[in-house]
Amino acid sequence: MDGQTYPDCGPVPGAEALFTQARTPRSFSPRPVGEDVLRRLYDLVKLGPTSGNCSPGRFVFLTTQDARERIRPALSPGNVARAMAAPVLAVVCHDPLFFEALPRLNPQQGLRDWFAADVGLSDETAFRNGTLEGAYLIMAARMLGLSAMPMSGFDSFMVEDTLLNATGWRVNFLVGLGYPAENEPAPDHAEPRAPRLDFGEACLCL
Repeated sequence: MDGQTYPDCGPVPGAEALFTQARTPRSFSPRPVGEDVLRRLYDLVKLGPTSGNCSPGRFVFLTTQDARERIRPALSPGNVARAMAAPVLAVVCHDPLFFEALPRLNPQQGLRDWFAADVGLSDETAFRNGTLEGAYLIMAARMLGLSAMPMSGFDSFMVEDTLLNATGWRVNFLVGLGYPAENEPAPDHAEPRAPRLDFGEACLCL
């Protein structure tokens, strides 16, 4: 990946599919992504760790052109073409009332009431852990052979008014999902990656 070796680290299964060779796509294949794939995708996502197994992540999969067109007015100009071209546009959300499910998800007594009594704590927990689950979605998609194109750049309130009024969920970000296009270059021939920060710039070992 970067020419460095790590003597204390053995091979990492799946690292190429998840990180070293995976790229954000420029386009997608027209091949549809079936509901069975989306169900398998979520079955992987839901296994990722969240604080106290609170699982606040919620996902809206826009699988038709008509569904994607509903949020076109909310998209920033630079994201319209990319969002409309994705076979599936995933709206990554979180449920502010996630704690209502805690009696089923965590055996610890009193957790539901603890979060219900502290709006600041519950909102922070929902956003942080919902964001984690959105990241798991990208990783799980790559493991299933899909390409993932995360996007911000949209009017969140407009998306919520259009899609989420009946749920109370809050939107976080969007992810275009689809199979790689045939014209996407193979990893060995892809353009060089944009620079990343070095370990010494981004990390502290204390």
